Amino acid sequence: MVLGKESDMNSVRQFILAVFRNTEGQDLVEYALVVALIAFGAVAAMQGLATEINTAFNTISNDLGTAL
Repeated sequence: MVLGKESDMNSVRQFILAVFRNTEGQDLVEYALVVALIAFGAVAAMQGLATEINTAFNTISNDLGTAL
């Protein structure tokens, strides 16, 4: 019975090694990481831009309020 368990463990090891050796889909993962990095940068840039736009509109609103 012990030999059967060792054989099963060897099969599992061989399967895991085969999964790690398989490079199919690796490009897809790399592209997904690049897209995620670009999206993260875009979100960070938009947050900074939104703050600047909000400040500009508040300045314009205050200037118009004092001019009237």
